[in-house]
Amino acid sequence: MRTDLDRLLQELDPERTIETAFRRADEAINSFPMRDAQITKWNEFRCCIVEFIEHVESHVLHLRWPVRSAVDFEWGRATRLLVHIYGRGGEKAAFEMARTGNEGGLYGVLKATAMRIAEDLSQAEIAGRVSVFWQTHSAEQVLDAAQQYLTRYGHLLPSEMTEGSAGRIRANFLKVLEEHPKLVQRLRRVGR
Repeated sequence: MRTDLDRLLQELDPERTIETAFRRADEAINSFPMRDAQITKWNEFRCCIVEFIEHVESHVLHLRWPVRSAVDFEWGRATRLLVHIYGRGGEKAAFEMARTGNEGGLYGVLKATAMRIAEDLSQAEIAGRVSVFWQTHSAEQVLDAAQQYLTRYGHLLPSEMTEGSAGRIRANFLKVLEEHPKLVQRLRRVGR
């Protein structure tokens, strides 16, 4: 008989969460109508990045059409994304790449942006599913699920997490569940 934990772990399978998001991000890159391989004007770059982010998000989230917003409104979010990818001053570094064609040029910036969006959205989906599981189960049910998890996957976890009565796993079970798809993904790569 399948338990609630089994159902959750099936929903969290990396094929359904992480890999689907990255496949859809690849589709978005391939379907984005890029007018030029290089962009030399700052405002054109800003418009392109914002339009691309909306395009990727609509693909990854499987929306019928992108949700359009004003460039000035969305640029702050785009800047945070570029800073996350390229570090402090990331929006300027990305513009320089798009302007000069260095380090993959505009395509490289768009690809890195799409992959970051896919990672962020897949993590948000995983966290949301785990949160729903957490909120719809009592403390006793969650502890029971933690024990089930340890029985099945404890041998794959670092020994410092499982030593003693595996108190670290029980105390951080929410985080363990959020990281489970990455663990499974790494194991599948090793098995190939």
